[in-house]
Amino acid sequence: MHMLYTFCAGRVMGVLAQMKRLTLRILRLFAIAYVAFLLLVAGCQSRLIYHPRLSAEPVLMEQAKEARIEPWRDASGALIGWKMAAPGAKARLLVFHGNAGDAVVRAQYLHTFHALRWEPYVMEYPGYGARPGSPGMSAFFAAGRAAIATVRAADERPLYLLGESIGGATACAMAGEHPEAISGVLLVVPFARLAEVAQRVMPWLPVRLLLRDAYDNVAALGKYHGPVAFVVAANDEVVGVEQGRKLHESYAGPKLLIELPETTHNGFGTGPEVPWVKKADAFLRR
Repeated sequence: MHMLYTFCAGRVMGVLAQMKRLTLRILRLFAIAYVAFLLLVAGCQSRLIYHPRLSAEPVLMEQAKEARIEPWRDASGALIGWKMAAPGAKARLLVFHGNAGDAVVRAQYLHTFHALRWEPYVMEYPGYGARPGSPGMSAFFAAGRAAIATVRAADERPLYLLGESIGGATACAMAGEHPEAISGVLLVVPFARLAEVAQRVMPWLPVRLLLRDAYDNVAALGKYHGPVAFVVAANDEVVGVEQGRKLHESYAGPKLLIELPETTHNGFGTGPEVPWVKKADAFLRR
């Protein structure tokens, strides 16, 4: 009996040892696969975040002509966006558009605010449209600084910013960097922090360790003290309505929250008679 017990115990211990070795091997393979996946995500994050549309300048010029908007060029003659001139307008509006597409398809912003007697501009990002460069936070912010300098060099009329979605990050950063030069900010479907948005989408990843372009709009806007209107979509499936609310709550300056019921991230309308546009316009220029 003792020999049988010893034999069985030995077999059990052997099986357990084999199971332990197999488990450790599986865990090692899983760890290697997970690290490889992290490296892949880290290397491809620019493609995951930015979705530009590239076009040749002549093609864009034809589209702009159809949309009845003008090319906006810097002092060197480079195409940096689009505009609708309004010398009699009392204020200028610089638009930083959302992620997908390019600036020329944002003509509705130009027509909307031109009808409300603004002189509007929409800036193109590096790596979008026909503008050379690569998308990224540092490139967007550098282009934003140059755009503000170009607009301010033209005349001294008040300058306001509009940021849509990821463009809100550039708007917040520019307002924080140039608080005395910016008379007001309009943020449409914005987020508070990109890391929080990404963590919600990919909760199994250490997003804060991987994310290079960690747009923190709460921190950036904290350096600004002028009027800010926040337009959030109640059914925002991209950044989540709570992100816009959080950014609004964090801001200590004069502010207005406009929540659009039953509206998705890209489902809001524009036009001079659209209620949220009229509310934001009245608030910023009161």
